[in-house]
Amino acid sequence: MSCGFSLEHYGELLEAAKGAGYRFASFEQPPAPGDVLLRHDVDLSLDAALRMAELEAQAEAPATYFLMTQSVFYNLASPEGTRAINRLRELGHRVGLHAVWPGAAMDDRFDPVVAWHNPDPDYMSQPVDGLVNVMQSPWFDPAHYRSDSNQHWRQGCPHEQLARAEFAWLQLLTHPEIWAYPGDSMRETMLAMLDAERDRRLELLADDRIDLS
Repeated sequence: MSCGFSLEHYGELLEAAKGAGYRFASFEQPPAPGDVLLRHDVDLSLDAALRMAELEAQAEAPATYFLMTQSVFYNLASPEGTRAINRLRELGHRVGLHAVWPGAAMDDRFDPVVAWHNPDPDYMSQPVDGLVNVMQSPWFDPAHYRSDSNQHWRQGCPHEQLARAEFAWLQLLTHPEIWAYPGDSMRETMLAMLDAERDRRLELLADDRIDLS
């Protein structure tokens, strides 16, 4: 088995967790032994998020998707953004706010849970009034946290540890665009995402009655 970054291997991570007896939990309550909290910070691509969400729904693995209101890559206020939120909900997932410090303006699109985008240590784990900050105790503990940031597991792919039930509980942070697009490095993956985005933009131009003949 290859521990590469692909939707196929992400599905294997989910199956390893299920096979070891873990249950998929949310941030609505503190983590309990046997919980895996699937967290997705959607930095770049709603399409990638939906592809991952469909896979999780098939695996009966509900997750929490953190979406940005200040992204330069997607627009939650657009029809595309509305459809993405609705589809995530239909699939049984939760939707949190991926906020840019210091603003955490909530509205009814989001559950009361926040994950900061590219946070600094000074505020990363600080409580936020009325919200769960996923990087504060008890939801965050370095021994019970794994992240794929920049297509790199700092402590190795957690697949085998999940299969052997080595975590009492785990917050598993992934970024969907890393898994949905092919590439052996972050650069290759991002170039693949941009190629796919170009094709999608051409479709949007056609939908907007732009004549490209």
